[in-house]
Amino acid sequence: MDKRGNSVVIADPEGPIDVRAAFIPQRSARAEVPGQQQINVTRMITDAHLEGVSLWSRVEYAGREWDVVSPPAYHHGDRRTRHWSIDIRERP
Repeated sequence: MDKRGNSVVIADPEGPIDVRAAFIPQRSARAEVPGQQQINVTRMITDAHLEGVSLWSRVEYAGREWDVVSPPAYHHGDRRTRHWSIDIRERP
């Protein structure tokens, strides 16, 4: 907790976690007028054994950094099809 009573999350001291994932583009918007920003949102699908992913997580994919934009969704199927789907947005 900080002085204001906010919960403080400490980064993992062991560094990044390498995972195998599939990436599916969801939506994108290009800046047509100066002052607008480009928005790229992609869905990341990864193994069900991934732990510790939250809205404060960061993803490095295709040489760029991405933020998690919605809570990870767990899809429970049989053992072969269980997975997490995580929507990520490219950082400006």
